Amino acid sequence: MELFEVGGAIRDELLGLTVNDRDWVAVGATPEQLIAAGFTPVGRDFPVFLHPVTREEVALARTERKSGRGYHGFLFHAAPDVTLEQDLARRDLTINAMARGADGRLVDPFGGRRDLEARVLRHVSPAFAEDPVRILRVARFAARFTEFHVAPETLALMRRMVADGEADALVAERVWQEIARGLMEARPSRMFELLRDCGALARLLPEVDRLWGVPQRADYHPEIDTGVHLMMVLDMSARLNASLAVRYACLGHDLGKGTTPADVLPRHLGHEGRSVELLRELSERLRVPNDCRELAEVVAREHGNVHRSEELGAAALLRLLERCDALRKPQRFEDVLLACECDARGRLGHEDDVYAQAARLRTALAAALSVDTALIARQAQEQGASGPRIGEAIHAARGRAVAQSLEAA
Repeated sequence: MELFEVGGAIRDELLGLTVNDRDWVAVGATPEQLIAAGFTPVGRDFPVFLHPVTREEVALARTERKSGRGYHGFLFHAAPDVTLEQDLARRDLTINAMARGADGRLVDPFGGRRDLEARVLRHVSPAFAEDPVRILRVARFAARFTEFHVAPETLALMRRMVADGEADALVAERVWQEIARGLMEARPSRMFELLRDCGALARLLPEVDRLWGVPQRADYHPEIDTGVHLMMVLDMSARLNASLAVRYACLGHDLGKGTTPADVLPRHLGHEGRSVELLRELSERLRVPNDCRELAEVVAREHGNVHRSEELGAAALLRLLERCDALRKPQRFEDVLLACECDARGRLGHEDDVYAQAARLRTALAAALSVDTALIARQAQEQGASGPRIGEAIHAARGRAVAQSLEAA
């Protein structure tokens, strides 16, 4: 039995990047031999074990054969006669199909090191086409490795896979998993641009795909094209180290602009409400986590009002805070503000603007939260108020506090 370190760890070492996770392949072994050596079995679909000391994952060398549509349609063969090169041949990209033995020797049968140096994302073999998840993985790697380009033959293969309907076989959970990981990469726009280039975006996220070619008012959006603007917003969210929830909110904030009637373009009156409806459908379809979908809906509905908040008086500011549920969830409101800042700065020539609206809204929120609601309620009760009247008294007190804070600013 021989153990080889494989995959992403080798790639990242050669790129000079920090390696966080290491994966291993056992060649010439049986499950019984690994268990006898103290390895713990954990794999459900194929034999994977945890190393008795490092607890890193060790998989038996295996081959696979396509048996149906989608990424579940595979039959695996793991046995002592499967060679390391056969195991590496089933991997997606050449840069992920390298291994290193215990003696430090690099095993690179498909030119992964060459492609790393050339900054190329290239598929290992025609078997790439058997797994539609690989379309998403390549797009995610494009977002992570921003200096790499996709080999023309790999892009052509991805396009054929989409045309053959392979992307339609992807299940929602896996699509969301890969989209979420891509959103958290260094340049998320590259993931969506590549998915669009190969045709997969129209199949998986048509609400996003239809934004390209939709014009906006040039006085506010010098970049004009709504799809281009969205890509700038996503990259700004990465620049500002935003959370996944914020980045998903950025992705969905303008979906309604893709359904604006052509005869009213480039104005997009009412797009906020349409964005919320489309977001709900998208979030339901992809089974997006609640924290992401809830924040995204608030941002889609209110981002225009947040942008215009410097024009609002105390009463209107308080109503905006209440609609955003900022009084109950002030930390989430910080995420709302960050998503709106990404939107404002995700415009041509505005990348380094100061988003002054955020400071004013924070001041207003702090003032509203400073109100002693228990004291106001008790005073209202002493004056004979009850039920909704108490709520009105609290609202009025908060409004006065907000007004005072604005006058003092």
